[in-house]
Amino acid sequence: MAVPLGLAARLAAALPQTQCTRCGYPDCAAYAQAIAESQADINRCPPGGAEGIERLATITGRAVRALHPDVGIEEPRSLAVIDEDWCIGCTLCLAACPTDAIVGANKLMHTVVADHCTGCALCVPVCPVDCIALETASGPATGWAAWSETQAAHAQARYRARQSRLAQEREANHPPALATAERAKQTVIEAVLARARAQRLP
Repeated sequence: MAVPLGLAARLAAALPQTQCTRCGYPDCAAYAQAIAESQADINRCPPGGAEGIERLATITGRAVRALHPDVGIEEPRSLAVIDEDWCIGCTLCLAACPTDAIVGANKLMHTVVADHCTGCALCVPVCPVDCIALETASGPATGWAAWSETQAAHAQARYRARQSRLAQEREANHPPALATAERAKQTVIEAVLARARAQRLP
């Protein structure tokens, strides 16, 4: 079935752009594309919550449904916080963060830039010393009530910039052996994240 021009972009704009992967797709754009191609339902985005499902229903003409239990529950927005006394500077969280919200260097203390953090929680399971915690950043507000269009646009821009930077680095700085090592490292990170997601589910 042909996808209407611009449909995936409209669907992506209705997502909060946390890039948390809880929907089962690698990023918000991939999830939006899957919805546009009728390969995914509209109820798989916990950060968007009930309002997000309504937004996607309006765009697609599909019926509003409850959030799918496989993806978790709608919760307040979180902020990652690093216990700097325990951080060993392993850089694994830097590799996991989709918006480059964590700054630091190898064997040096890391910290989270709050304005860039989407609360995706992808940094938590990769930390070998469990020094990253999630704190509530929106009080009792959940879903789109805990987020804003401005924050979503900022997160999307940060994610796209990161993807572009990583692609340029791979092309410019990674000979075949290093590229293989980088892929192996990413495979390990993805496996850890998959296990973490499975543990979060009821």
